[in-house]
Amino acid sequence: MEPNLGETVVGVSVFLVPIVGSIALFSFLGVATWSEARRKEREAYYRSETLKKIAESSGEGAKSALELMREQEKNAVKRRLEGLKIGGLVTAAIGIGVMALLRGFVRDHPVYLAGLIPLLVGVALLIYPFLLAPKAQE
Repeated sequence: MEPNLGETVVGVSVFLVPIVGSIALFSFLGVATWSEARRKEREAYYRSETLKKIAESSGEGAKSALELMREQEKNAVKRRLEGLKIGGLVTAAIGIGVMALLRGFVRDHPVYLAGLIPLLVGVALLIYPFLLAPKAQE
């Protein structure tokens, strides 16, 4: 007995929808990554052009512009370190949560020790900004 048209459409769509969805997802991710890289490239170009113009000029305006650029750099470093701190806290909390969850599921074996992996990654992310990161120049 041959399948009718409705069964054929359902059979094809079972394979077609995930394929089209995957293509759309990875196409979007590629375009988003490219546009972000392009934006950063433009920002770096405009920053270098500004530095050239500042170097060519002299006076109080050049000093204040350089001070502004130094302040922006300090803020970027501070944001990066704060992001590492938050990431470390979140990762350590996930490790503790995984340990508690696994301990509740399996009591006979020490499976909960697998939660040490994200916990120690979180601790490493916390140690870097507090102890190892270069200190800000004042």
